[in-house]
Amino acid sequence: MSPATHSEFQREYWERLRSAVPMTLNEGDLERLRGANEPISVEEVEDIYLPLTRLINLHVGAARGLARVTDDFVGRPARPRPYIVAIAGSVAVGKSTTARVLRALLSKWPDHPKVDLVATDGFLYPSLELEDRGIMHRKGFPESYDVKSMIDFLSSVRATGKGRVPVYSHHAYDRVEGETQLIDQPDILIFEGLNVLQIGAQASIGRAPFTASDFFDLSVYIDAAPGNIARWYEERFQLLRRTAFRDPTAFFHRFSKMPDDQALTFARDIWREVNEVNLVENILPTRARADVVLRKGTDHSVERLWLRRI
Repeated sequence: MSPATHSEFQREYWERLRSAVPMTLNEGDLERLRGANEPISVEEVEDIYLPLTRLINLHVGAARGLARVTDDFVGRPARPRPYIVAIAGSVAVGKSTTARVLRALLSKWPDHPKVDLVATDGFLYPSLELEDRGIMHRKGFPESYDVKSMIDFLSSVRATGKGRVPVYSHHAYDRVEGETQLIDQPDILIFEGLNVLQIGAQASIGRAPFTASDFFDLSVYIDAAPGNIARWYEERFQLLRRTAFRDPTAFFHRFSKMPDDQALTFARDIWREVNEVNLVENILPTRARADVVLRKGTDHSVERLWLRRI
């Protein structure tokens, strides 16, 4: 990260920025919030995430004040709008756990008790359409997302506080046909996904007038060394083989019956040929656009952070 754009903070300094923010989650809460192979401790929440929620809370208050000033200036009734926090990063880096923990913590603040969470998986094209386009093997790459629908959703939430998102099933590895998630007047919306900070136009609609990040108030990038993320991906894959993949109705059920060495070879091939390529070409280049960067070490714990010079 460039010191011209971001200030660096060691963990020991950052944890002091928590001030008097109380810890509102216990070990049982964290057990429910953790993802597969994504450990997060009470200490991690206290040292990293409570200071981050304090920063977000301060930003929410400032954003509301600015909105009131603008409404007063143009002579229109004040209208609350959701504060949108984006969370970006690689497959297997821990975005989903971070998003769930932030949601749980932020919803405990009296200033913004309603916090919703949306994952961009719902904006992936259905598998049949990906197959028709010949890009099923590119699932997760920019071209596999319905960017227009994503922008329409964010625009609607920004303008009206409401929007609908297609529901995605990791069990089925596809959208759930006819099912949507309703977002209705949240105080804060957390928007999490691989592609949230990417800039670019969708080929089918030409150059888009907006990109997703135009609608974000604050963006967070979860960072780690690619070698660590590759190992976490393999470990998660092996864990899922022993758990979720054992369900005969799961899309990846066949991998639960593979010999261990064959399954590990498959996971490494998928990482090298798909996820690592997507990380290097499309995800990692967006890191410098984030307002906050959390850098994880080998054990998943955050070692240092960067904060954009605003």
